[in-house]
Amino acid sequence: MAAPKKGRRAPASQGHPGRTLILMLIAMVALVGGMFYSGTLTPRLGIDLAGGTSFTLAAQNQPGKPNAINETNMNTAAGIMERRVNGLGVTESEVQTQGSNHIIVNIPKGTDAKQARQQVGTTAQLAFRPVLTTAAGTKAPEPAPSPSKGGKEGEKATGGKGSQQSASPTPSATAKGRAVTDALKKPSAQPSASASDKPSAQPTPPAPGGTDVPPALQKQFAALNCSTKQSLSLANEQAAGAKPSDPVVACKDDGSQKYVLGPVGVEGTDVKNAKAVFDSQQGQGWIVDMEFTSAGGKKFADITGKLAAKAPPQNQFAIVLDGAVASDPRVNTRLNQGSATISGGFTQQSAEDLANMLSYGALPLSFKIDDETTVTAALGGEQLHAGLIAGAIGLALVVIYLVAYYRGLALVALASLAVSAVLTYTIMTLLGPAIGFALNLPAVCGAIVAIGITADSFIVYFERIRDEIREGRTLRPAVERGWPRARRTILVSDFVSFLAAAVLFIVTVGKVQGFAFTLGLTTLLDVVVVFLFTKPLMTLLARRKFFADGHPWSGLDPKRLGARPPLRRRRTAPTQTKEA
Repeated sequence: MAAPKKGRRAPASQGHPGRTLILMLIAMVALVGGMFYSGTLTPRLGIDLAGGTSFTLAAQNQPGKPNAINETNMNTAAGIMERRVNGLGVTESEVQTQGSNHIIVNIPKGTDAKQARQQVGTTAQLAFRPVLTTAAGTKAPEPAPSPSKGGKEGEKATGGKGSQQSASPTPSATAKGRAVTDALKKPSAQPSASASDKPSAQPTPPAPGGTDVPPALQKQFAALNCSTKQSLSLANEQAAGAKPSDPVVACKDDGSQKYVLGPVGVEGTDVKNAKAVFDSQQGQGWIVDMEFTSAGGKKFADITGKLAAKAPPQNQFAIVLDGAVASDPRVNTRLNQGSATISGGFTQQSAEDLANMLSYGALPLSFKIDDETTVTAALGGEQLHAGLIAGAIGLALVVIYLVAYYRGLALVALASLAVSAVLTYTIMTLLGPAIGFALNLPAVCGAIVAIGITADSFIVYFERIRDEIREGRTLRPAVERGWPRARRTILVSDFVSFLAAAVLFIVTVGKVQGFAFTLGLTTLLDVVVVFLFTKPLMTLLARRKFFADGHPWSGLDPKRLGARPPLRRRRTAPTQTKEA
């Protein structure tokens, strides 16, 4: 009995093209819906298209460093400024040196210019100084200022995460009128570090003429006025230029308080890392976590141990940033964890600003803003208009070529181009608020170049199908047999393009990165569109009579393609041997 013949395997699995197209449609609807839900319907534009603000900063030598202005320090400062500005979510900022002592910073429209000015111009010279006395920031000191007025009410310093060491905030209302009570109601592991939720009597801080304040600073403290912009700037400059071993008078960064501060206990260089986090477990809101170096941790433990034994306000230490007091938390126990948390009174923005400047280090030079101008988008708009016209002309030529050469197959190519355009536009729009991506002129050029890359993938696939038809196969097996060969070619081509974009993105800066990013993004989308849209759509159309029968306008006419007759296997009858 002869064994049954095994059926031949199909050239390739046709899968479920309908399901794949539905999945692609769902993804597109989700992206477009997310774009409308976010309220952002247009991509974020770079400074060359939308305008922005340009700063010109002049470098100045710091006290004791007369030869600090050199090429190395200027390049270092420019790099730090770029990281700081990009820390605000601005990925299209331009920071470059000009001449021997100037740096140009261009910030796209939509960025807070005041915040950017603070980030790029602040040298971030950090120091921790003990507070000797404090008063309101007016010229005449108040006789017995309440300790609760010392900086951000409710601020405290705690040890590392999970530590039970804490400093109790004064039970008073914040500057915005909100009572600080939740932190007070939490029990502490150490009785000395606990705080009642009821106000307790606080010792009166020493008067400016007390023994803790050097006599030379008494007159300066009495005459210091932090309420005006000029006096505040002068006080910050004098405090920043003082020696670490000398006590100073200083102002709060908002001018509300003035201080007499002791010698530096911990230098800013002893801070290893700083970040802003939201503390949802302890209910402290936005805090700044600081991690010290090994030496810095020991210094911080020493200064907090000394401050914990003193009465307010001398149990406070001031975090002095460029001569201004940014924060003045209280301490009532030694913090020896090698890390600390500054909490209380911080908004998300203020916590991120402080952590940003501390994380990215101090500038090797001090800078003065010589000029601040608003950049218009007129020139960029004209260039964009010309670029879009060029792109439209190129797209029209591609469409004419596809229709003339591929006829019905041109509909598949145009539909794929439309899907690619929708995906590219929505993703670019969503990336603006997500990662700060800004569309500039080079990025537009990258998108235009991507039209050719995407069209090339369609042409590769179409030609593989036509080659199979020339071999005498019908359309449905030709679509499936041509796909593996086309797939390899498309993947290799797109990999080379993506690799070039990745290398260009890594080794370049500024606007060229926009070109590389867009080119890489559109290359990835080309793979997605070809695999999840073009191939399934072609499989479905191969079942339609118009394409399957090779209509002259389908682009798949066997006669027009010069197809060979169908290949047939000749069967030879078995020879029989005649018996004698």
